[in-house]
Amino acid sequence: MEHDIQVTTSSILSTIPTNISRNNLTNDTQCPHWEVWDWLYVMQPTYMFIICVLGILGNVFVLLVFSLHKKACTVAEIYLGNLAAADLLLVLCLPFWAINSIDGFNWRFGSLMCKLVNTGIRMNMFCSIYLLVLVSADRFIALAHALSRGRMRRPRCAKLNCIAVWVFGLILSIPTLHFRDTQFIPELNITACILNYPNPNIGLACDILLILLGFIVPFLVISYCTLKIIQALREQVVDRFNAENTERKATVLVLVVLMVFLLCWVPFHLVTLMDILMRFGVFGGCDFEAVVDISNQIFTYLALSNSVLNPILYVIVGKNFRKKVKELMKQLTEKKNDSTSSSTRSQLSSTLKTFTTF
Repeated sequence: MEHDIQVTTSSILSTIPTNISRNNLTNDTQCPHWEVWDWLYVMQPTYMFIICVLGILGNVFVLLVFSLHKKACTVAEIYLGNLAAADLLLVLCLPFWAINSIDGFNWRFGSLMCKLVNTGIRMNMFCSIYLLVLVSADRFIALAHALSRGRMRRPRCAKLNCIAVWVFGLILSIPTLHFRDTQFIPELNITACILNYPNPNIGLACDILLILLGFIVPFLVISYCTLKIIQALREQVVDRFNAENTERKATVLVLVVLMVFLLCWVPFHLVTLMDILMRFGVFGGCDFEAVVDISNQIFTYLALSNSVLNPILYVIVGKNFRKKVKELMKQLTEKKNDSTSSSTRSQLSSTLKTFTTF
């Protein structure tokens, strides 16, 4: 797919939705320049800096609550904690692209950071959705297969599952690590961080891989588990056991997290699919290309916002999480008081020794 230079320059930013190649950057077409791109140029860095700050604060807060609380994390909390780590990885990569867009998309951080930053962003895509697969499967087992809880819902097993997801996400991100690199673009007089595929077919194959393994397969698993979870919730007797009530509370949070994730990411993947079909010649036309390119940008921003929304959902919807925060605050306060009391006793003892020594 060919692009106008203005559109392509903006699309360099679009690390997630658009596989920008060397040919894309140097080809020019007769497509008119849409004024909406000027608005996107201004919005990009500001939006990414906001997402970065809010995402760091929110996800670090979630990780601190899970890691500092005296009680061990449940299986669901282990998965949600790793999801917060994946979101944190993403938002830590965004300042590089924000600065890059301010600098006219001239990448000044070197080839290694070009590879690492974009690999981190791609890993977030894969790890986030597969962690949600684990979360939904855990809720499905907790509610629909009560007899399997002891065997299949152990914290040690959950940690091994998370390690497997991170390794799998890294493996799926190898094409980005290999093909993403810096290259000087004489036509724009910049050194851009681009996906430099040897030929367009490899780029197309990577996009198809992203759609299949990064969305369709996990989406089908999540959808199946979610339907079974809803069915199990309807069949349960409310407050039959306290443990069951706890599972219900955790399940409500998981369902909301899943719903928001899909709302943020489905539009992006649909537009990516449209881009693939356009390269196959199913769709075409100058206006259609422009709409797809602009939609790529806008829905990328929507997808990025998911990394900020998750911590907010934990606080608003997660009753168990709010309880854990209160217990942690009480725990830290008691620890501080004990430390102060111990210090006071030590000072008092030292003073008494001074006055009673002749």
